[in-house]
Amino acid sequence: MATKIRLARHGHKDYAYYHIVVADSRAPRDGKFIERIGSYNPNTNPATVDLNFDRAFYWVGVGAQPTDTVRNILSDEGVMLWKHLLGGVKKGAFSEEEAKRRFDAWKAEKDAKLGKISKEEADKKAQAAKKAMAQEIETNKAIANRVAEKHQAALEAEAAAAAQATQEEAPAATEAE
Repeated sequence: MATKIRLARHGHKDYAYYHIVVADSRAPRDGKFIERIGSYNPNTNPATVDLNFDRAFYWVGVGAQPTDTVRNILSDEGVMLWKHLLGGVKKGAFSEEEAKRRFDAWKAEKDAKLGKISKEEADKKAQAAKKAMAQEIETNKAIANRVAEKHQAALEAEAAAAAQATQEEAPAATEAE
């Protein structure tokens, strides 16, 4: 049986996320599978990958063929690099400790890049929120000024009406005397 490591689509229209599964190559895309080894959500920035590293490494080691997209995901997660490094250990090019050191250095560099991207996204969101708040404050000030002008105009009109009423009452009072 030829096994493939591939993506099985889930989610709804315009919001797809995927399960990373090991399946018989003859099975339908979303059909029966042997094992689910992770998930992939391309809707986030950066894309979210939850992968069982040990099981993915096991399946790659026993000959399961990843699809092109899954191969990229496995490479990004380090499964393919770890397989490559262990191949070097098997050939005697370097020791397993050296392989582990190289893998850890690569992982630290990758995590730093992802942390930088996440920080930039958070900064963009904070800056957009600050800009929206400033715009809302300006809008509220403009509305408050218009309300104050209307209120002042109403007070002036009321004062004018009261002054006019007193002027009309004063001559009427003098005529009555």
